[in-house]
Amino acid sequence: MNGSEVLDLARDAIWLMLALSAPVMLVGLAVGVVIALFQALTQVQEMTLVFVPKIIAIFVALLIFLPVMGALMSAFMNGIADRIVAS
Repeated sequence: MNGSEVLDLARDAIWLMLALSAPVMLVGLAVGVVIALFQALTQVQEMTLVFVPKIIAIFVALLIFLPVMGALMSAFMNGIADRIVAS
């Protein structure tokens, strides 16, 4: 394995990490913004109000996106296994 193949593998791993984490992080961001907007409009400044809805939303997002995440990880591992067999 030469340097360019290592860089390609590292680049693919970084893109996979972004693809795996982006949906869940975006859901958490959206829920956080909605709750912050609600707090700003109603002037309810309760710190614990943010955590429960965000945790529930992230858990639901994980349940929804888990098959996609598994498929992406499986395809990445199959690509790595193919590179190992080819060398």
